[in-house]
Amino acid sequence: MSDLIFSLKGESSSAAKFIAKTRQFKLVIDEPEDLGGTDENANPVEYLLAGLAGCVNVVGHLVAKELGFSIRKLTIEVTGNINPNKLFGFSNSERAGFKGIDLKLIPETDASIETLVAWLKIVEERCPVKDNLTNITPVKVSVQKQYAI
Repeated sequence: MSDLIFSLKGESSSAAKFIAKTRQFKLVIDEPEDLGGTDENANPVEYLLAGLAGCVNVVGHLVAKELGFSIRKLTIEVTGNINPNKLFGFSNSERAGFKGIDLKLIPETDASIETLVAWLKIVEERCPVKDNLTNITPVKVSVQKQYAI
C-alpha cells in the first residue's frame, strides 16, 4: 500500500486564533481568554490530545474487530501537563511541549482482561498519532515571504 498524505491549509485570524481547512472541514484553533484568545474553540495542545484520543478510538475498534470482540462504548480520558515558561519566553530550562501524557481507555465490553491486555498492546503499536508523539518525526519548518509586484 502506498503512503497516505494528509494536509491542511489555514490563516491566522488573530494572534491567538488560526482557521484551517482540511478536505471539506474547517478547524478553528483558539486560546482561552487568559492566554490571549477568545475561548471560542480548543487550543493547539487540546487538539493534539483530541487527535491522540480520536486515533486510539479508531485503532481500538479496528483491533477489537480483528481480535473477535466488540466494544459497545469506549470512553477515553487524556491529560497532559505543560510548563508554560518556554512558551512565554521566561526560561529555556524546560521543553515547550508536554512533560507527559496520560491516556486512559475505559471500554464497555465482554472481553476478558487478558484479551484487553493484548488489545491494548496492539493498539499502542499501531496508533499513528501515538507513534508520532513517542518517536522522533522529522518536521521541516520554513518561511516564505510574499512579494507585491
